[in-house]
Amino acid sequence: MSASMDAAITARPLDEDKNAQDKKKASARSAKVRNGFEITVLSAPAIIVFVFFVIVPIILGAYYGLYKWKGFGSPSTTGTFVGLQNYITALKDPTFQSAIGHTFLVLIGSLILQGPLSILFALLLNQKFKGRALIRTLIFVPYVVSEVIVGTGWSLLLQKAGAINALLEKMHLAGIDWIANPKYAIWTLLVIITWKYIGFAVILMLAGMQSIPEELYEAAKVDGAGFWQMQKDITLPLLAPTIRIWAFLSMIGSLQLFDLVYIIWGQYVADTAGVSTMATYMVREGRIAGNYGYGSAVALIMFIISLIVALTYQHFVLNRDLDGALTDAKSEKKRKKKLMKEQQMAKEAIAIADSEVK
Repeated sequence: MSASMDAAITARPLDEDKNAQDKKKASARSAKVRNGFEITVLSAPAIIVFVFFVIVPIILGAYYGLYKWKGFGSPSTTGTFVGLQNYITALKDPTFQSAIGHTFLVLIGSLILQGPLSILFALLLNQKFKGRALIRTLIFVPYVVSEVIVGTGWSLLLQKAGAINALLEKMHLAGIDWIANPKYAIWTLLVIITWKYIGFAVILMLAGMQSIPEELYEAAKVDGAGFWQMQKDITLPLLAPTIRIWAFLSMIGSLQLFDLVYIIWGQYVADTAGVSTMATYMVREGRIAGNYGYGSAVALIMFIISLIVALTYQHFVLNRDLDGALTDAKSEKKRKKKLMKEQQMAKEAIAIADSEVK
């Protein structure tokens, strides 16, 4: 009788622990389901917008690219099915190949020019001096001005009889054909792009610098570090994630460049001047030439090129900014599992010890 009572008493704590664990697991599962439902509900509007305004247009563009189509009615009724011929023609077209080369030249040139300049301007604006707010505004204003206004203004300045050449003539220097001459056109475009978009880069770099703890600089000063040494050893390493994000945004913007080139150089001068981009080629050959099927094929090729660049950059560069967060999350999850296992083992040991005492 006493032996059976002792066994029942010993089994009771184990059953209670098991029930408590089952309740915890059920609660964790319900919380996980609830969190998943909340995430789905909150993400649904963004997913719907993404599908209808990104995925669907890409699918339709790929479909239109299979036809020789003038843009009226349905491609299957008013167009001629040509299969992959539009894509093959675009890839073999020397003009489109040149446009791809110009686009990547702008991409690389923008990174080389805007990167160092934006860091230098941000270092300047990160110091305390009178007129800092005014300089910050002057640097950022071109970024918020419409591309149409910027393009029109620069086209007037860069004409053969424009203000820049007039100033050169007053200095007894020969005027330059900034727009049509291939030797100068690409550099002119890079200067305009840098002037237009460097304000955005400066604001990003400045925000990154102001997030760096001031204690690090104070400790470096105590150790005898100079200004440039502190920038090299503290600012640049901690600013690296911001630089990588800005570089990614700059590359995507360069691949989509259209407005400034089209406004300043026009649809035909851009080719002869050596500044045509994939977007200007797409608009000229698609919309202006009235071959919307061919333009859709070029648009899909642009999308694929941009996607490859974005995924490659993300894989080799941006992932290092996510590795820390992912590693911390995984290690925290492992730590919790290990702690739960240790607690379970401790409870079982206590239960066994109690049973032996009784």
